[in-house]
Amino acid sequence: MIFSRYSFIFGQLNFNPKQIRMKKIILSTIALMAFAFSNAQETRFGVKGGLNLANFTGDFDTNLKAGFHIGGFAEIKIIERLAIQPELLFSTQGARYNMDGGGKDSGAYKLNYINVPVLAKFYVTKKFTVESGPQIGFLVSAKNESRDIKDAYKTADYGFNFGAGYNFTDNFSVGLRYTVGLSGIYDRDYVDFSDYYDSTKNSNLQLSLAYKFK
Repeated sequence: MIFSRYSFIFGQLNFNPKQIRMKKIILSTIALMAFAFSNAQETRFGVKGGLNLANFTGDFDTNLKAGFHIGGFAEIKIIERLAIQPELLFSTQGARYNMDGGGKDSGAYKLNYINVPVLAKFYVTKKFTVESGPQIGFLVSAKNESRDIKDAYKTADYGFNFGAGYNFTDNFSVGLRYTVGLSGIYDRDYVDFSDYYDSTKNSNLQLSLAYKFK
């Protein structure tokens, strides 16, 4: 029921070929979440937050920009060592730049997103975990210093996450995650694959502290 409902909604939208691939990823993720909830052995909710070290990759020369993320998550145990973990995070990203060629950054692109990662989380041991999974981000605001530049950027951003975590207790944990940008951030069309491959994309390294409720 859940999968067919979202299939209908996405079926009404007009996607280009790149968006069709993203559509398949999103629908597969929704199906995975529906399966996880219907087969869950245990579901726990929690909150998390921490440091972002964001940058742009591709054809634009920029530097790391520090930011933060904060939000909530659900850990849905499928089997003893495997869980599905959807999250809802507010994340401040972007990059710093140097326009005058000096040694000091002269400004920053400030992009704020609502990110929705869905991760497969594997317990290597009771304390140590590894995780990976896709992510969609929704652009909330975009500024170059104080100037609004949101119209120049795509409203949706796609990425893929790789990470690891350590559980200090049954409730407290720390995690390190890297998000690889899969879609160009600027609102424009791409001439060919080479143009898309070299396009500017988001990149983000996260260090998080998390608390799971009992």
